[in-house]
Amino acid sequence: MGPMASIDVLLNRSVGTIDRRIFGGFIEHLGRCVYGGIYEEDSPLSDKRGFRTDVLAAVRDLAPTHVRWPGGNFVSNYHWADGIGPVDQRPRRLDLAWHAEESNRFGTDEFMAWCEEVGTEPVLCFNMGTGTMEEALAWVEYCNGTGDTYWANKRRENGHPEPYNVRCWGLGNEIWAPWQIGQRTPENYVETARVWARALKRMDPEISLVSCGKTGIDDWDRIVIDGLAQFIDFHSVHLYSGNDSYWPNVLGPHYTERAIQNTRALIDRARYFQHISREIGVAYDEWNVWYRTDDEQLDERYNLADTLAVATYLNIFVRRCRTIRMANLAQLVNVIAPIVTSPDSLLLQGIYYPLQLMTRATKEIGVDVFVKSGAYTHTDPPGLRRPHRVAGLGPFQYLDVAASRDAGSRQLTLSVVNRDPERALATRVALHGGRASGKMTGHEVNGAHPGVINTPEQPGQISVRRFEQRVRGDDFDITFPPHSFTVLELDLAGH
Repeated sequence: MGPMASIDVLLNRSVGTIDRRIFGGFIEHLGRCVYGGIYEEDSPLSDKRGFRTDVLAAVRDLAPTHVRWPGGNFVSNYHWADGIGPVDQRPRRLDLAWHAEESNRFGTDEFMAWCEEVGTEPVLCFNMGTGTMEEALAWVEYCNGTGDTYWANKRRENGHPEPYNVRCWGLGNEIWAPWQIGQRTPENYVETARVWARALKRMDPEISLVSCGKTGIDDWDRIVIDGLAQFIDFHSVHLYSGNDSYWPNVLGPHYTERAIQNTRALIDRARYFQHISREIGVAYDEWNVWYRTDDEQLDERYNLADTLAVATYLNIFVRRCRTIRMANLAQLVNVIAPIVTSPDSLLLQGIYYPLQLMTRATKEIGVDVFVKSGAYTHTDPPGLRRPHRVAGLGPFQYLDVAASRDAGSRQLTLSVVNRDPERALATRVALHGGRASGKMTGHEVNGAHPGVINTPEQPGQISVRRFEQRVRGDDFDITFPPHSFTVLELDLAGH
């Protein structure tokens, strides 16, 4: 047995205030995410509006702060007015993004009703592919208008007298990509988005706008941030990770730390040269582990290694909370998702549990930690599905740790990934600037080995174990099992 690992928690050294919007979700008209996922009109498991009640319950328990809709690639050829009014009178359209037909039976009013039922905030994304500025302005008026105007009255006619007050809107999706309907150059995108942004802010000065970013380390991001910094509240990043090989898989999320830091630098540079005093955050618009599927269903099955990678993403969001002000897991149901439906049941994949635990346990202020747990020296192997280069960020501690406390320093949450696939790590946790005052509650996500998967026949192969431990004073000992994710919550007694 090796030397004891250590985690030093620096309670008085804040790394930033945590925006609860890092716990957001995303749904798109893709595969079985909407139709057959959250919305299934003929299912005995659905309510009278067509909402799957088992999915509603699972999403409520996940508690996303907001959900982004309707895309994704889908949005670049989506005309929102097709999806309002009497359902049986709505037109069927070709979905050019995913080579499907769109019935438009689930549209803006259905999405708003679903968000209300879940208890989450809606976030909408404009069609900047085949859409027009007039269409975008009309959508904002439909959702937020309070006057005696055409689109506000149309919303009232459709049974919604009060405005939806949608606060956050995305200026297009992945417009840089050749697979996107309406691909643009960054210069052309900036020119168009500036005109749209000015008009949209006139329609509703209270809305926030998200510029369409790429990876955070691309010339697209530099040009767009420089061109739109005067108009936006967030710049988006889209990055996924995932590999069949264990270590590239669990370490892949660290590539996003490099991207986040680079995006922060680009934003700070633009703010400095353009004399912008207000903050501009990073919206990690789409993130997840995704490497197995490429078809139009994207029906991914997640193992324990993927679960540890998802937990690492969440730790990164806490550690980088000064920069990450919004993050959206892509996606919520059936499509690369924590929730999988069948005609008569629902399955929670392993990645569901880190999201559920972190949303509940994370406190308001991120605090710094120092970890000594032994280091793994990684080499980036060639030929991987997602060849993110992370070796230069290592060596990597076997324990990946994030910490948060409440504003009064009375409660502390530690989230710990033990990435060692074979060894339990006995660890001493030292608290600097506070003392533990009693009971500690822990939740451990784990399974028999990193390759284990939850299935309908064996839905608990990746599960959560709850435990309690008495802890008093300025340090305590705990052992983190191999290939595990553990969330610890404890009360603090102060200085």
